[in-house]
Amino acid sequence: MTINKRIYLSPPHMSGREQYYINEAFETNWIAPLGPHVDAFEQEIADYSGVKGAAALSSGTAALHIALQLLEVGKGDRVFCSTLTFVASANPICYVNAEPVFIDSEPETWNMSPTALQRALEEADRNGKLPKAVIVVHLYGQSAKMNEILSLCNQYEVPVIEDAAESLGSTYNGQPSGSLGQFGIYSFNGNKIITTSGGGMLISNDEEALRKARFLATQARDPAPHYQHSVMGYNYRLSNLLAGVGRAQLEVLNERVESRRAIFDRYQASLGGIERLHFMPELEGTRSNRWLTTLTVDEVENGAKLSDLLEALANQNIEARPVWKPLHMQPLFADSLFYPHNEEVCISEQLFQTGLCLPSGSSMSVSEQQRVIMCIEEALMTTSPSAR
Repeated sequence: MTINKRIYLSPPHMSGREQYYINEAFETNWIAPLGPHVDAFEQEIADYSGVKGAAALSSGTAALHIALQLLEVGKGDRVFCSTLTFVASANPICYVNAEPVFIDSEPETWNMSPTALQRALEEADRNGKLPKAVIVVHLYGQSAKMNEILSLCNQYEVPVIEDAAESLGSTYNGQPSGSLGQFGIYSFNGNKIITTSGGGMLISNDEEALRKARFLATQARDPAPHYQHSVMGYNYRLSNLLAGVGRAQLEVLNERVESRRAIFDRYQASLGGIERLHFMPELEGTRSNRWLTTLTVDEVENGAKLSDLLEALANQNIEARPVWKPLHMQPLFADSLFYPHNEEVCISEQLFQTGLCLPSGSSMSVSEQQRVIMCIEEALMTTSPSAR
């Protein structure tokens, strides 16, 4: 029995230049946690993002944690957060003993609903309980409605942290994703559009805050000839070796974005004519990196369900997943406040029930993608010949 080669959702894609930077680190003996590659990677990310500075950290989660610390979020505070996202967007809120409040999605971007956010802010203001920060996630590479969100947050003087873990290389009205809020974070996890194996970055125009971020992320060691610590710190800095990998990856970021957008276009060209399938929109004025191609599947009587498509793909050794389970539905956050898009509809729950993430790695060949497309077409036609 022949087993098809596995097609992964979003595997790492090396450029071939990574070894050059790693060898340089070995040759100069910069194997310690910090070094020239870290400094250069921070500057190169800052330049790419159009901000004044960046701090290279061990993960995007660490970057969110440090951002909350810089905003002095603590016990008794509230932080508003997108609900349709990975749990890492909200866990740092718990790290600082604050309370997460989840905000629903809206249909045009699948991201934070300005309508729900406005209602949440108005109620919080009436109760004297405004959040210390808002974490807005740019899901699957698509930017949220930042003009509306920033306008609302500025009205109430609430700082915005952009969780751009999935959207490096995307733009909003010509501005790089992650650069519009007080802080932005990127992730370089193995499945992201560029990777350092594990790693992240905190970006900002507040250079003093970034200096403090580096201090906190290096065990908060005071300037003294001996080891002295006045505040609690963390072991959160990115290593010089991994920063070298990141520098090589950043060199090909624009190529990776073009590859993923081409993959999305091929999916849409082949499957867009199927009435039951609806691809994630791209908001006017934005340009998504299309980190993952995502779509929703309308359920019809006697038609293939989302679970049927996932099973069919798995049987063909193709990795696919539902979209994120909303955080307000997670057992971990069962007692948290949640604001739906409106009284009639919860967009994030609808997306979770019908949303599908397709293999989108920038190294995926056209023939591999055709395997995915044919599998979906066959699953839909087998279950319901009138599905098209």
